Amino acid sequence: MLDTNTINTVKATVPLLEKAGTAITEHFYKRMFTHNPELLNIFNESHQHTGEQPKALFNAVLAYAKFIDKPEVLTGAIEHIAQKHTGFLIQPEHYPIVGNHLLATLKELAPEVATDEVLEAWGKAYQVLAGIFIEREATIYSEYERVEGGWKGPREFTVIEKTIESELITSFKLAPVDGKPVKSFKPGQYLSVMTKPESSAYQEIRQYSLSDKPNGQTYRISVRREDRGLKPGIVSNYLHEQIKVGDTLKVLPPAGDFYLQANQETPVVLISAGVGLTPLVSMLNTLVASNHQAPIFYLHACEHSKVHAFKSFIKQTEAENNNIQSIIWYRQPEATDLQGIDYQFEGTMQLDAIKQQLLLPNAQYYLCGPFGFMQAVNQQLLTMGVEPNQVHYEVFGPQQTL
Repeated sequence: MLDTNTINTVKATVPLLEKAGTAITEHFYKRMFTHNPELLNIFNESHQHTGEQPKALFNAVLAYAKFIDKPEVLTGAIEHIAQKHTGFLIQPEHYPIVGNHLLATLKELAPEVATDEVLEAWGKAYQVLAGIFIEREATIYSEYERVEGGWKGPREFTVIEKTIESELITSFKLAPVDGKPVKSFKPGQYLSVMTKPESSAYQEIRQYSLSDKPNGQTYRISVRREDRGLKPGIVSNYLHEQIKVGDTLKVLPPAGDFYLQANQETPVVLISAGVGLTPLVSMLNTLVASNHQAPIFYLHACEHSKVHAFKSFIKQTEAENNNIQSIIWYRQPEATDLQGIDYQFEGTMQLDAIKQQLLLPNAQYYLCGPFGFMQAVNQQLLTMGVEPNQVHYEVFGPQQTL
């Protein structure tokens, strides 16, 4: 436990943090990777270039400073980060390194404010937080290893199927090289894949949502080829262009705190855009396999039919199940795309036209897609009268809050 003086000293630095903004975490990452470049084998460097990781860390540090005396407020965030950490094989020995660079950053950027008292307080606060993460992550690692089909650390899997789902998305079906069962998972969770592309100086770890129901024998991930911006996705392009059937990949156990939670009487609304459909397809397959009785809505938005993954599968699933209805938005339909057959609405996803269909008692709403898309849809749901605790979402990459 932290003493009152330490708590008050840390909280007193909140204005400094708010004024400095992400300059603190940008400096922190540059410093850490300069002194400890081996950590680039863990961290996703592309998130540094986009600014997503420094922003996410800054928000986490600021939240900890603000609510250091109310740890219950941070429970959800801590669980989410701990799940992410296990997907990158974060170990106890990494925490002192991070702590040392964090304190050094405060001293270098604000020497007049970062007095010995402030640094001591933040040192104590960091040690407490690190202890919480280390303990929780140890539990998660142990749970993953103990369950049937579970394991610890990297495990080799063979690509037994490679299926093109659209112009941008390809699925990879993976079977363990050792032929033993694999750990079950909660639909919505992800796999961490470890690779070493020739174009990368470091090991790369990426997390991809599982896109099928659990079966105890294989996994399926569906990967979007990231070719946008100045720095195309190193791993996604490597998987699309170089990995073929028969190749092996190193995989960590399924993880994640975004997953389906619905009994047979719970209406479920799955809402996605782009590659965000991958965890929701897993949820849909699981609901169908469990003979889910309540209504299921599958809402998806994409550019047009050429990038519409799992299109035929969703149509067939809808035709075979009376309680499932799919509704599709194409932002810019191709000339050959037929409204009413390929898609129902043109433009971005607007829920007003189907509001009454979606407002079902105790319904649970699951969102996944680009961050701006989820923000817009979440706001529409709240405006419609959906309670915040009915809405669940997954952010690909560093955590952000809608």
